Formats: sequence, structure tokens, C-alpha cells
Amino acid sequence: MESSPHEEALATVAISAIYSHAQFCDEMRDLLARLRAQPTLQAARQELFVWVNHRQRIALSSTNLRWNRTVTIIRDCARALRSLLSERGETLSGTSLACALYDLARGVARADLTPAFFGEITHLLRGIASTPDDETFPMENHFDRLVGREAALARSADLDALWGKVDQRLRRYPSGLDPEVIERRTVRRRRLQEALQASDQDWQSWEWQTRHLITDLPGLTALTALTDEEREAVGIVTEHRLPFGITPYYLSLMDDDPAAGHDRAVRAQVLPTLTLARAMVARGADRRETLDFMRENDTSPVDLVTRRYPSICILKPYNTCPQICAYCQRNWEIDQVMDPCALAGPDQIDRALDWIATHPSIQEVLITGGDPLAMTDGQIAHLLDRVAAIPHVGVVRFGTRVPATLPMRLTPELLQILGSHRDPGRREICLVTHMQHSYEITPDLVAAIDRVRRQGIGVYNQLVYTFHVSRRFEAARLRLLLRRVGIDPYYTFVPKGKEETSAYRVPVARLLQERKEEARLLPGLCRTDEPVYNLPALGKNHIRATQDRDLIGIHPDGSRVYEFHPWEKNILDRGSYVGRDVPILEYLERLAAIGEDPADYAGIWYYY
Repeated sequence: MESSPHEEALATVAISAIYSHAQFCDEMRDLLARLRAQPTLQAARQELFVWVNHRQRIALSSTNLRWNRTVTIIRDCARALRSLLSERGETLSGTSLACALYDLARGVARADLTPAFFGEITHLLRGIASTPDDETFPMENHFDRLVGREAALARSADLDALWGKVDQRLRRYPSGLDPEVIERRTVRRRRLQEALQASDQDWQSWEWQTRHLITDLPGLTALTALTDEEREAVGIVTEHRLPFGITPYYLSLMDDDPAAGHDRAVRAQVLPTLTLARAMVARGADRRETLDFMRENDTSPVDLVTRRYPSICILKPYNTCPQICAYCQRNWEIDQVMDPCALAGPDQIDRALDWIATHPSIQEVLITGGDPLAMTDGQIAHLLDRVAAIPHVGVVRFGTRVPATLPMRLTPELLQILGSHRDPGRREICLVTHMQHSYEITPDLVAAIDRVRRQGIGVYNQLVYTFHVSRRFEAARLRLLLRRVGIDPYYTFVPKGKEETSAYRVPVARLLQERKEEARLLPGLCRTDEPVYNLPALGKNHIRATQDRDLIGIHPDGSRVYEFHPWEKNILDRGSYVGRDVPILEYLERLAAIGEDPADYAGIWYYY
């Protein structure tokens, strides 16, 4: 159940109270005394270097040569603190941890330092002092006392018990394939069909679905229950004619009782937050310039084409979708759902394809938009004919969300067009889709993906790791189902650092924790996707690799500041990207407000 505002306030107070100026100064009094004895900030900075190096040297001098979790945490926290103490990092991040600690040591009043800040530095220094929190699923090491079959049986029993704990967590999240969910949605769909005067044949027609999109507040409130915030936000975006629309099919995935929280991720996909709605309105007509977070205008060598890498480019022939994702990367480009003027003119498409044809380095083309599968069969066939005629293009990808929002669009006729352009050994055709949650996996989706796969077309998923899908084992539940459906996990994206999408953002540390504590427990083919942060003008930064980023600051509000390195840093000199993350304490407070226990996420502080 959703918490009331009063309960949310109590949860926030309870968590924030753990981290305070007084608590920190008492716990770290010995270190602060060492800093207080230094005559200058520079001397205090040097003393911090001495302290962290000493602590790490003690940890590494142990005669126990086995892997030790405490040593790992000390190593990671020590690396983070050394980076945070660099003057270069202070200049780039606009904040100084060394100065904050020196001020605290000398009793200088710092009203700007928040509980979230004290939470960060408390765990950072605890980690170096080797007093980390407990592991999520501790296991006994049988190999110290057992050998052979006896060791194997004991280990296997422990693994069974471990998976039992994992499975218990996975079962918290319903899927659209659960019998009770199917039954509930069948009733809901019948009510929608009656309200929209649709037969079963109508419902299974993608053309009927796109002719009956829900695009205004009265139409939406007549068909589904909304919270007060949802109603206000939708009212704002529709009043100002900002892009908004929901297919009847996707609306059928929403529950009659939003307070139950099962469909939270489904609603978050398409119902804007108040923050987003107000920010979009504030941008007004300037949004085409100010909301281009990825700087696609700066990486477009010709209209309709975006290029950030040597051997692949993006082609955007169709500038609309059957349904608008609330936090869409291209919300600055799209005017309305199924805009009749969305298809680029033939001359413009010809110029884009001619440009690709004159660049043999382009080996792969990603056709996206908008959603290109919302075009007609004839338009898609014509476009594919043109792309397939370019000799050096060996892979054609379609970026599409219709498997989630409009699975009936994947008709036998469309799939025959796509499949006919496959030429094994010469050209591959594939779909890259965007499934967010196990609640989106439905029998209609399963049947549609089966039709796709029978044409020899691969399907890959890009998950955007938003707040609404970030609970313990929530993404793991999705990945397990995706593989059973026939969709390969491909990328997991950190939500972009755009101000208007702040309600969707998750700390980088949470994604790192998810990868190492949850995804690692899944079968190999269910965890093959790559976690990335998409950087303006630079492209994908691989989050899994620590050499691709540095932690360079912690702001007084508790937000970490990272310097992300460009993918071509070992190829040419290129500027980095400095980005400010979501405060971890703020994220934990939001989890508590929806009923999660922050203690279940305790290890998040130690991922940098």
C-alpha cells in the first residue's frame, strides 16, 4: 500500500535522524582531533591522506591471504576518499570534502551540511575504519573443513537455501502472466471495451488502438482511477498541449486500485510527475533547445541522423509514438502521439540515406524516433528496401516500445516484411525494445514476441533503471521473465541527470549494488545486460568499470559528483562529463515512504 503523507514524513524524519552533526562528530572524534591539530586546510588534507593510507596499509598487511570483504570495502572507500581529496576534483565538482571536514573539526558552523551529507561521510569513513554493515545473504564457507562429495553436498544445500531467499524476494513482484493478474485484467479489459464500444476484433487491431488513444484528462479519468497528483499532472500537460497519450491496451494494465502499488511502474511509464509537468510547461517553446540533454543537435551531421560512434548511426524518420514515455529522451522533439505530420518528407529521408550510403564506416543503423513501428507497413517496407540497398550496412535495428504498449502491431504481415530483409551472413534485422517491469509481461506480449522470433529476428531489451523499478530484486524479476519470453537483456540505463526527470532518478550506487548483489545471483543469460550512463554528446559510459568514472565530490546536500570519462579517452583527447547524482539518503527515504526497509539496502553506501 502507498503511505500517507503523514507516514512519509515520519519515515523521512526517522531515517534522517540517524545522521546528524552531533552523531558524526562523536563517532569520528579521533580523526577530527587529528585534523583540528593542523594549522591549515592543506595540512589537514595531507593528514587525511596519511590517515587513509595508514588504514589501508594495516588492512593489506594481514597474514590472512584469503579474500576478505572488509579488505575490499577498505580498498574501495580508500580509493574514493583519495579521489575526493584531490584539488582538481574540488574545482570540477564545486565542493570540497577536505574543507568540510576541517570546518567540522574546528567547530565552524556549517548550516549547509545536511543529514544526507553526514550519511555519506559517515559510511565512507566507517568503511575505511573497517566497520561496514552486514552482508545481505551471509553464507558459510564449507571448503575450509570439508572436501569432495561431502563439501559439494553441503555447498549445494546452502545454494538451495540462498535461492530460496532470492525467490522469496522475487515473488514480491507480480507479473502479467500470473493467473490472478490475467483474471483481473480480463475483467478490466472487458469494461474498457464496453466503454469504448470495441469488439474483441477491434481490441486486437493496432489501427483501432491508435485511433482510440486516451489523450485528455476527462477521457482518462472516465476509464481509470487516478491519484490526486496524477490527475493534476495530467491536467497540466494536456492543458498546455504537451505530448501525452496512452493506448487502450496499456491502460488495461493499470489496476483499479492505484494505492495497492502493483502497477506503480506501469503508471510511472506514462503518467507524468508534477515535477516533470511543471518543468515542461516552464520550458515552453524553448524546450526544443533546452531539453536536448543528449545534445543530438550537436551530433547530427545531416537531418534525421545522429552519430556518436564510428560504425553505427541513428536514423529518425518518424517523430511520434503510439504512446509517450513520461521521461522520454526525446520529449523535446515529439509534438503529440501519432502526429499525422510525424513522418519526415521523402527528400529529407533520401538525403539522410544518401549520407549513410557515402559513409562505408557505418556498419549498423538503428532506426528509431519516435517509434518507427508505428509507421504503416508500406512505409516500413519502403524504408527497409532503401537501407538494405546500402552494401556496407550489415545490421538494422528498430528501436521500438510497441511490444509493451501495442503488441498487436507485430502482425504477421509486418513481421514478414522485416523477416524478408534478413540475409544470414550478410544482413541481420533485430528489434530493441524497452520493457520496464514484470507487470508489463502479458500473454499478448508473449505471443507477439513468439511471432517475431519465428521470423529469425532477435529481440533485445533496454531497461531504464528508474526509482519505480529499483527495489530489491525488482529488475531481477523482469530479467528472468524476459529470457523466458525470448527477449535478451541488453542495456540497463541510469536515468539521465535531467532536472525535469528528478523523480525517476536513482543513485549510481544503487545500480552497482543491484548488479553485484542481485543480478549476480541469476543464471548467466538473464544477467548479460550492460549497465551504462548515457552522456551528453559522448554516448554510453560503462558503469560496471570503475576506470570509466571517478568520484570527485560530495555536495553539502549529500549528492555525489562523478567525472565520467568518454569512451574514446584512450583514442583521442576529449573532455569528460561532470554529473551530480541523487543523494543516497534521499533515495532511501523515498523507499521507506513506499514501505521498503532501508536496512535491506545498507550496502548501497559502499558502491562508488
